[in-house]
Amino acid sequence: MSRIFDIVVVGGGMAGFSAAAELAETHKVCVVEREPQAGYHSTGRSAATFVPSYGPPAIQALARASEAFFEAAPNDFAAAPLLSPRGEVMMIGPGDEAHMAEGQALGLRPLPLDELKQKIPLMKTDALTAALSDDHARDLDVDLLLQGYVKLFRARGGTVLTKAEVTGFTRHYGAWQVQTSDGDLSSSMVVNAAGAWATTIAGLAKAQAIEVTPKRRSAVLLDLPESANVDHWPLCFGAGETFYFKPMGGKLMLSPADATPVEPHDAWADDMALAEAVEKFHNVIDFEVTHIGHTWGGLRSFAADGNPVVGFDEQVENFFWLAGQGGYGIQTAPALSRLSAALIDGRQIPDDIAAQGLEAASISPARFAN
Repeated sequence: MSRIFDIVVVGGGMAGFSAAAELAETHKVCVVEREPQAGYHSTGRSAATFVPSYGPPAIQALARASEAFFEAAPNDFAAAPLLSPRGEVMMIGPGDEAHMAEGQALGLRPLPLDELKQKIPLMKTDALTAALSDDHARDLDVDLLLQGYVKLFRARGGTVLTKAEVTGFTRHYGAWQVQTSDGDLSSSMVVNAAGAWATTIAGLAKAQAIEVTPKRRSAVLLDLPESANVDHWPLCFGAGETFYFKPMGGKLMLSPADATPVEPHDAWADDMALAEAVEKFHNVIDFEVTHIGHTWGGLRSFAADGNPVVGFDEQVENFFWLAGQGGYGIQTAPALSRLSAALIDGRQIPDDIAAQGLEAASISPARFAN
């Protein structure tokens, strides 16, 4: 016999749980997650940085609309601050000067190279022609944010099914029948927050054939001498986002900023891409990497135009897309979850989100309708 809910959310990452927590205030909601724990894939492998100037205009608007929540989340949501100081530096080498205007247009300020040397004594500033700084960039505690939404969802009576893979959908008397490996569910509505598997889930539901493409990103943790004081380094990235590194738990995370299209899977790092990142790292940091530490890969999922896909499907009834965040899903979660809840309940975009310049048409599934 089917268990009955108002809404079934497919996907237990940041997008799924944040939206489910908002919806559970007024609906009976179930989150279905194929893995044994929340946030197993992209959420748990995020670089954990809040940079409102990052991404396309729709993403920037959603990030700005999320900032107030990050800065002042209720004490019962998170016991510690979600944001902490970090800063970000764009490193500009010979031939990369064209990126200066691009960075300054995003609000980054020119950073004198001697000031950069003070921030990072191991920096080979003679390998750079210039640098730009985003002093507003901060670290974002991803686990604290996710657990806050999970806790809020459960407090509002939400149901979580883990190790439950969705295997099919049928429509029966206007309701969704959701077949899972943990039994059948019945609901008035389905929210597709399946991340890298969003297109697969849509196919099972015979929804729009919107291509949400997973792209692999690789990372490695490096051990630097304690004297390097890496905990206080800003996040640094090569102009054109060719690689980046940032402090993480007393070590330095290095990524080639790769974005290789792949099939949805439990991602692993691309060793060749990491080797290229180490070479670029050696060009700007006076430290020889002789040991590769822990490596991992994550999947960042993109629609064709780079914007998220958020809204009701144009082909099947009561199937709601919440996918394609493209690696920005953490820093946009508070706004995207409130926006999704509003649209599901038939309301307009919340005023504070609309005030940031977000246009519903730029993220709607309707833009992919034939």
